[in-house]
Amino acid sequence: MRPTPYVASLRIYEPLSAFEPADRLRWQSIDASLDSRKEEQELALRRLVFPEPPAVRPDGAHVLDINGARYVSPWSTATRCWAALDDFKDSLPSSITPFFIPPSLEEVITTGVDLLEDRVPHIITETWIIPPRWFSLFTPEERVRGEGDDGAYSFARTTMAKARERAEKSHEIVLGAFGQGSVEEEIENLLDWLELFHPESLVELDYGGLAGYLDAALRTQGLDGINEDSSIEDVADSLAGLAAGDGAIAGQGYERLVTRWRSVQAFESAI
Repeated sequence: MRPTPYVASLRIYEPLSAFEPADRLRWQSIDASLDSRKEEQELALRRLVFPEPPAVRPDGAHVLDINGARYVSPWSTATRCWAALDDFKDSLPSSITPFFIPPSLEEVITTGVDLLEDRVPHIITETWIIPPRWFSLFTPEERVRGEGDDGAYSFARTTMAKARERAEKSHEIVLGAFGQGSVEEEIENLLDWLELFHPESLVELDYGGLAGYLDAALRTQGLDGINEDSSIEDVADSLAGLAAGDGAIAGQGYERLVTRWRSVQAFESAI
């Protein structure tokens, strides 16, 4: 089983040439056949149990070698720790947060963060759910799924150009259907994030451990597990319905998606 079985990731892989010389040299030596995802998750768990300043040691990275070119997605541990802490603090009154994060621990997490040149992570994650806007970046033909040593898996990968084009179209459709609001803003934020990276980057959606829960949920319904997941199609159908002004079609696609992932979230309550 994966070290963190309830996490899904959206990753940006930039061309090796987009990085500083020191990073290019370090990441050029990484063996692309190694399971860097498991290593990343195990390190995250160790840092959770034994906190340490994430900025004091070089981070790892995921790498892809495609058609003779290397693409790199840094783990961005320091950036993500800082961002997660900042988001958590914003969600609660300042008088409450010390009960969850003592000042000494906060100091460990944030040590060296001000020295980071880039606070934009190449990886964003969600627990127990995959946001619909993530699915809108891909087509069914770009999806790969099956079963490996860690159980069911599913991921999709596309070019940055296609991801940006689809995000722009989704934003236009949602803005036209609903106007400005939280859903439109979330898509706009996703598009802003994509535009921060090299135009020849790759974008990857990895279900992570959620693939196993989704596979189990679908099998209890008498379906062929992860192979019958149609989340990308459902989001596409919903957007097509909104674009055509057909609320019924839009609602049907969205309802299929929500119902499917609600069964995954139910595992969280059972744990």
